[in-house]
Amino acid sequence: MPALFRSAFAGLALAAAVAMPALADGLKDEIAPTGKLRVAIAISPAGGAFWSTKTDAGYAGVPVDLGKAMAAQLGVPVEYVVHQNSGQITDAAGKGTWDVTWLPKDPERETKMMFGPIYEVADATYIVKPGSVVTNFATLDQPGIKVAAVNATTTMRGAIAHLKHATVTGYQTYDEIFGLLKSGEIDAFALSRDQLNKMAQKIPGTRVLDETFKKTVTAAAVPLGHSQALTFVTRFMTDATTNGTLRKAYDNNGMKDAPIRAE
Repeated sequence: MPALFRSAFAGLALAAAVAMPALADGLKDEIAPTGKLRVAIAISPAGGAFWSTKTDAGYAGVPVDLGKAMAAQLGVPVEYVVHQNSGQITDAAGKGTWDVTWLPKDPERETKMMFGPIYEVADATYIVKPGSVVTNFATLDQPGIKVAAVNATTTMRGAIAHLKHATVTGYQTYDEIFGLLKSGEIDAFALSRDQLNKMAQKIPGTRVLDETFKKTVTAAAVPLGHSQALTFVTRFMTDATTNGTLRKAYDNNGMKDAPIRAE
């Protein structure tokens, strides 16, 4: 190789070596500005593709496992920032309290955060209280029927749009609604079918309706303006879907029979 080309090649290699750490540092400054990857999670007893659970050792859930794997890839510790529901995570998006999250996506949330690939598609429906005469959407959507939803969520917005006569009320926690349904103080609860099927096992006499009123899609998200973080998160989720990381997160959290419904 001529000396001129060797010199030029060496110069390019040196420039690349200098640029790569700078790029990595820039990404870390954006996605982990505190030196930790702060993962926003929401807690319920049921778990699932979005919800996480509190355990004796800390937290468990698909977002918990994905956050841990992402932090390891970045070379930083992980910290879980706990919320009661996805609405609270959304409200905190502009406050700088979390760096990445996994939650249901809808047009309203796209004004507050940037989304990566969808990794879960769920059917939203209703569970009715023990002894209810409600058997379908038509008998549910009647004046005087009280329907609960987790406050400020995509499912709550969907239920409000779907039901023309029944009253939809938002509550902060899954646990609160669970108690109201069990005691018969509400007539129904709107949530994803997989979550409601688990609830039905714990409250005898309840029924999950067969119909679906909304498809809820769940994806990774970062705060607005974090374009480098979004590029990294998108690549991470694309790889996680193909290299088994997402499948392992499902299997570790009681979802071995659940297919990955990515888009």
